[in-house]
Parts: sequence; C-alpha cells; structure tokens
Amino acid sequence: MSQEFKIEIISPDRSIFSGNTDEAILPCFEGQVTILKDHIPLITYLRPGIIEIGKNEKFFTEDGTVEFSDNNLLILATTIQSLKLINAKHKNNMIQEAEKELSTSQISDKQKYILNYKIETLKQIN
Repeated sequence: MSQEFKIEIISPDRSIFSGNTDEAILPCFEGQVTILKDHIPLITYLRPGIIEIGKNEKFFTEDGTVEFSDNNLLILATTIQSLKLINAKHKNNMIQEAEKELSTSQISDKQKYILNYKIETLKQIN
C-alpha cells in the first residue's frame, strides 16, 4: 500500500512543484510540521524556512499558506526558491538585505521575528 500523497506548490506567477511524496516538512509559525499520508486536515501559515519534500527536494520560502486535506497538500507561497538555485552570492545578498531591514528602528516585533528566522535559515543553507 502506497504511503504517498499529492503535493503542489504554487507561487503567484507559476507552479513550482507538483507530484507525489511520502513526507513533507514545513516551517510553520507553530514550529516544524511534518505531513504524512492521512494527516489530519490542516490550514496554517508558513514562516521563513526550508520546505523539505521527500529526501530530494528542498525550497526556501519566506511566507505562504498551507492546506492539507484528503491527502492533498497545497502550498501557496509568495516567495519560494529551490535550494538548487540559490548560490552563495545570492544567499549573502538576501542576508545583507534582511540585516539592513532588521536594523531599521521602524519595524514591528512581528517583522523582527520574521526577519530573524529568514536570516538564520539563510545562514544554514550550504
């Protein structure tokens, strides 16, 4: 019996990923959420972090929403990139931009929280 479920990742301008997997790990505000086949229905928000699909696909996201029901996982993300496409220069530029924005005194605590997650996640990408 297959343990796979359907997954689709969509950004505003295109479909990023569509297929089947046996596991997805998502960076949610509640913490890391692992989705397996027959998981309870779920609707939640993504925070900056790494989405892992199976063992081979990884994506960096900054935000989005997640819906899981009837063994269908739908991820809507405004900013998402495959880790395969993020080189060191691009990663360092994103870190510098986030640190610059974080140093601004006119951002809310929520924005600081999100930027800190973004910076820490980017630093972990090899």
